[in-house]
Amino acid sequence: MLTEYQREFYAREGYLRVENVLTPEELARAQEIVAEWIEGSRRVSESDELFDLDRGHSAETPRLTRVKLPHRNHPFFWELLRGSRITQVLNDLLGPDTVINTSKLNCKAPSGGAAVEWHQDWAFYPATNDSLLAFGVLLEDMDAENGPLMVIPGSHRGPVLSHHHDGVFCGAIDPADPDFDLLKAVTLTGKAGDMTVHHVRILHGSAPNTSTRARKILFYECTAADAWPLLGGSSYIHGLGQRGFHADLLDRVVTGAPCYAPRVEAVPVRMPLPPAKDNTSIFKTQMMGGMKSAFV
Repeated sequence: MLTEYQREFYAREGYLRVENVLTPEELARAQEIVAEWIEGSRRVSESDELFDLDRGHSAETPRLTRVKLPHRNHPFFWELLRGSRITQVLNDLLGPDTVINTSKLNCKAPSGGAAVEWHQDWAFYPATNDSLLAFGVLLEDMDAENGPLMVIPGSHRGPVLSHHHDGVFCGAIDPADPDFDLLKAVTLTGKAGDMTVHHVRILHGSAPNTSTRARKILFYECTAADAWPLLGGSSYIHGLGQRGFHADLLDRVVTGAPCYAPRVEAVPVRMPLPPAKDNTSIFKTQMMGGMKSAFV
């Protein structure tokens, strides 16, 4: 599906915008399911296995930061990843054998929905090679006011910055880090049905939502099958044991087959240890970590 120019751009810059990745029918169905989830969150007063609630959430005014694991909580989102234009982009960039690490629906509420501080996904879950990426599927039109994704082009080819504060992993970089230059940031806006792609090592973040519209974006975090996770990353898989890990791996294959011969490359790594005070979500990790915000 991608052109040679798009593949070369992604390799060089570490991100990509793909227009109209969803058909009108796929977009409408995704929006319908998300509306049902948000309506259901009115009955919830604390974050649970499905919802991460934002400040000010109530039955009258639901405010979410995230719906967790949409690909596990509704079959539509699993099939969307496995049999759509998204799948074609996945194979174009990572090859025929691919695995999903996780998914999430980030729902920045209007008028102040939480920011995501600048970070590299690679700092959370390093692997034997860096053939990992995240798709951001836009379920609503996204402009500069409602907290879109921002990236630093080319930073995926640079160092892994410290995501620690006072010696503890906090899930965000220090805005004063000399290797961070906010002036280089590119803002990824788009129309509903478009998709962003960002490399696992690229620096990225998103400001609070200052608009009157919710920002709903579906993230799939995927990996080439031969990129094996390093022990010590912030993932549930490390607590599964050998048999549990293998069963879980088979359940996460998106296309092709699992790989039992990991590809090991000389990539920079910083382990997310000592672990964060709260690693139940990136919002909690960053909030509890004490790092200075880049969006103040």
